[in-house]
Amino acid sequence: MERSFNVSVGGGIDDSSKFDDDGRLKRTGTVLTTSAHIITAVIGSGVLSLAWATAQLGWIAGPIALTAFSAITWFTSLLLADCYRAPNGSRNYTYMEAVRAHLGGVKVQLCGLAQYSNLVGVTIGYAITTSISMVAIKRSNCFHKQGHAAPCHESNNPFIIIFGIMQIILSQIPNFHKLSFLSLIAAVMSFAYSFIGLSLSIAKIAKDGVHANTSLTGTTIGKDVSGTDKMWNTFSALGDIAFAYAFSTVLIEIQDTLKSHPPENKSMKKATFIGITVSTIFYTLCGLIGYAAFGNKAPGNFLTGFGFYEPFWLVDLANVCIVIHLVGAYQVFCQPIFGFVEGWSKQKWPESEFITREYMINLSPFGLFNFSFYRLVWRTAYVVFTTILAMLFPFFNDFVGLLGAGSFWPLTVYFPIQMYIAQAKIPKYSFTWFWLKILSFVCLIISLLAAAGSVQGLIKSLQKFKPFKSES
Repeated sequence: MERSFNVSVGGGIDDSSKFDDDGRLKRTGTVLTTSAHIITAVIGSGVLSLAWATAQLGWIAGPIALTAFSAITWFTSLLLADCYRAPNGSRNYTYMEAVRAHLGGVKVQLCGLAQYSNLVGVTIGYAITTSISMVAIKRSNCFHKQGHAAPCHESNNPFIIIFGIMQIILSQIPNFHKLSFLSLIAAVMSFAYSFIGLSLSIAKIAKDGVHANTSLTGTTIGKDVSGTDKMWNTFSALGDIAFAYAFSTVLIEIQDTLKSHPPENKSMKKATFIGITVSTIFYTLCGLIGYAAFGNKAPGNFLTGFGFYEPFWLVDLANVCIVIHLVGAYQVFCQPIFGFVEGWSKQKWPESEFITREYMINLSPFGLFNFSFYRLVWRTAYVVFTTILAMLFPFFNDFVGLLGAGSFWPLTVYFPIQMYIAQAKIPKYSFTWFWLKILSFVCLIISLLAAAGSVQGLIKSLQKFKPFKSES
């Protein structure tokens, strides 16, 4: 985790000869650069489902949920920022190291399970989202040529396979995450498609007015959905919003890019406030304006659910941006998994040439390439595994909701609160201890409800899934 996110999120390393007190190259991060990293980490494909999530909740609960998740994420990020330094003053380079330094024991393994499970889930979700955007490009051109009423059905599976083949090739590049321009490309692309979606929503309102069917409570029971569906969709919407704000997994890694003076936790708290404030304003605009544009019929993904047909070239451009963003982002999130498994394998079987041996191949003019048969087999197997799961569950909203529900409580709430209690030595049964525990418990219930709604949505989607149809 350390090397991958230090570079891919940190945005490069100072090549000067000066070093920090731990012997590592001197950090040069500032509040401004760290704020940018946070915004980049937060704003992503989660924005695509916010109009749908707001439609399930309505004009009252929708903004409240968006604001509440923002406030909780901000507050627990402040607690986590204080845990960057271990009790002895040494730096924690990764989230797991922070948990080990402050809590130790079995909680380190539980943190690793939650964190790596989330990373696996994200890579599967990226395969799904990318294939949906590829399908949307083809369908957009079909609608433009044959009319909006044309069937234009396309299967996601061929595009998921194409994405998988691309990732098999990219995954063979050792330390792909060290390419510093990867984060920049991802940031530019995520902002591009988000702004396009927001602009198209505003243009739709300006052209047609606010004629969409909206309400204070969102989708109407008996008219839009059944009572049972309303309940499950509401739970799933909470998971979608939680996923949109999730960045705690890489907070420590982002904080590790900051200069040591002023103290990292002070700078990180300022950057967190700026980053989450900007993200919240942007998300609220996307959710509320998207809901105003489409009403209770808001598509699950407002760039691929064809709330917009024209201008078709702009819809295509937005989906191209999504594809480019997620092709690179997949590598950023799976590289920690690759590094963990390969490091563990080398420690477990140090005598195995299959695992440890590297072959130098001259790929002129690109230079030397480190090739490993073990890396070829293992990484290919991982990509094939995620590709198959993406083909089995090509449902954007429910999968995004499940990811958000699964990572929100343990990584955004539970571990930051537990580490802060240990680090600040908060007395058991004190007022602060009680309300922190209550906050954690409430968030656990929300996560469980969101997970239940997403699982139910996945089951329902599987029951009516038609392989030849595009899922969005």
